[in-house]
Amino acid sequence: MRGRSDGGQKKRLITSVCIVAIFLGFLYAYHGSIFGSSNHAIDYGKSLRKLGSSYLGGDEDTDGKQDESSQFVHEEGDGIVPKSFPVCEDRHSELIPCLNRDLIYQMRLKLDLSLMEHYERHCPPPERRYNCLIPPPHGYKIPIKWPKSRDEVWKANIPHTHLAHEKSDQNWMVVRGEKIVFPGGGTHFHYGADKYIASIANMLNFTNNKIHNGGRLRTVLDVGCGVASFGAYLLSSDIITMSLAPNDVHQNQIQFALERGIPAYLGVLGTKRLPYPSRSFELAHCSRCRIDWLQRDGILLLELDRLLRPGGYFAYSSPEAYAQDEEDLRIWKQMSTLVERMCWRIAAKKNQTVIWQKPLTNDCYLEREPGTLPPLCRSDDDPDAVSGVPMEACITPYSDHDHKAKGSELAPWPARLTAPPPRLADFGYSSEMFEKDTEIWRRRVESYWNLLSPKIQSDTLRNLMDMKANLGSFAAALKDKDVWVMNVVRDDGPNTLKVIYDRGLIGSTHNWCEAYSSYPRTYDLLHAWTVFSDIEQKGCSGEDLLLEMDRLLRPSGFIIIRDKQPVIDFVKKYLTALHWEAVATADASSDSEQDGDETVFIIQKKLWLTSESLRDTE
Repeated sequence: MRGRSDGGQKKRLITSVCIVAIFLGFLYAYHGSIFGSSNHAIDYGKSLRKLGSSYLGGDEDTDGKQDESSQFVHEEGDGIVPKSFPVCEDRHSELIPCLNRDLIYQMRLKLDLSLMEHYERHCPPPERRYNCLIPPPHGYKIPIKWPKSRDEVWKANIPHTHLAHEKSDQNWMVVRGEKIVFPGGGTHFHYGADKYIASIANMLNFTNNKIHNGGRLRTVLDVGCGVASFGAYLLSSDIITMSLAPNDVHQNQIQFALERGIPAYLGVLGTKRLPYPSRSFELAHCSRCRIDWLQRDGILLLELDRLLRPGGYFAYSSPEAYAQDEEDLRIWKQMSTLVERMCWRIAAKKNQTVIWQKPLTNDCYLEREPGTLPPLCRSDDDPDAVSGVPMEACITPYSDHDHKAKGSELAPWPARLTAPPPRLADFGYSSEMFEKDTEIWRRRVESYWNLLSPKIQSDTLRNLMDMKANLGSFAAALKDKDVWVMNVVRDDGPNTLKVIYDRGLIGSTHNWCEAYSSYPRTYDLLHAWTVFSDIEQKGCSGEDLLLEMDRLLRPSGFIIIRDKQPVIDFVKKYLTALHWEAVATADASSDSEQDGDETVFIIQKKLWLTSESLRDTE
């Protein structure tokens, strides 16, 4: 009897082991190979979200209703926080979720390629998000510091040398050993952007032949910017440039620009308005940017017109400007006719460069013959509405106030940084409110730098992002630091971005429920003032935002979170999973008489490498 009993126990034991093995095999099939399959990483992220944090759009069982309780407030033991996140495949080391060509193919989006719709933003639905950590490329190194980075970067950080070969005769970039060097050339200015910039200032007879024109020229838009050498060489003249280019055949041009420490943004003149308010730039620039300005009744030129300030300039360097052959002559004649109907005049023309100037008032528009194209935009059109707003082939006229002012009424730089701008009145802000906001953020930034001081040197930080910029006073407080700030304003609130541009700063609108239009590892510091609280009100996921911030942040970079204590507690739970470490915590009331319920939490991202990267480094 004992023998038979032992045999039964063995059978039961073997059966149990088999069941466990099958169960583990099922788990492996479902969750396994996370590190080798992006789809599995997506599934893993979905399961985490269903188990623990809020799920964008609601869980299947809630009929789309949002949980009334806060995702940031949990009782002890509530919620499941991952001990680690899966790592995306190496091929996703440069993933830009809302500018992902693979997603367009997978979702079978019907886009008009001739209108550049495939270069516009198309964000993945929640079930297609890559809820994994973006790995650095093999051999990644901490970026070279500014200002040295203007002229050279580590090749391992952006391992793409095709532009160096393709543009070898134009001095865009040169590969030298472990580095990529930027001589300052461009498609039109082979011998250096500095000489080209000086020629533009000379053509316009600016004060002392200086491109900043006594501080009156401060913000520039460079479309089709290449690796942003034009913007790079304007910085020494106290001019800040929004260098703009799509993720096209020259895929990594904006990545190179940001790695160099130059302000840049991934975007395209396609079908939607650019994410900047009207009257933001004193100068727009296109140097052989391969844009068909005549298409769709001049709609792209009219978008530039919307963005230019009264009396602003468009510098256009292209073979058409000197019309050497029949095709160039045809294009030049048509462009000349179009801009004349737009009331632009030629301010200067020399060799292959023509500079047009936008009128200061509505007088020319009102003097045109009835029925002249392009028409004036409708009176109910908001020229500052940009989020998902289609471009229109119409001229944006000035308001009665601007028409009478005959100019932007802005102080020259640097006085305009702290002078209350005229468009403050659009938001009901007084000069006193503006000055108080500026002073509050001056004290706050001083406090931040005191907290950061044990960790940073004067050249540690270069590319900064203020994720909720409001009036731009965070960036204004950093004027004396050798940094630049991308000021982000939420796309569904007051569009204070026009105040930011009027202060001589730059930025874009954005919805933080989605990924930002930038490459991974492009910012040294992210400042998040109540951003988590804001997205929670929209029913969006704090976990998604953490992963997006990690994507944008360079290894060894910093995050400053200023929010309510439950948000800080929520973020702390994810530090290990994200390879972040706490640097400092402070009561926000210590640097402001307002927002006593806010806490300041400073984090640093660790440099981590995949096993393959470690082998390459060794």
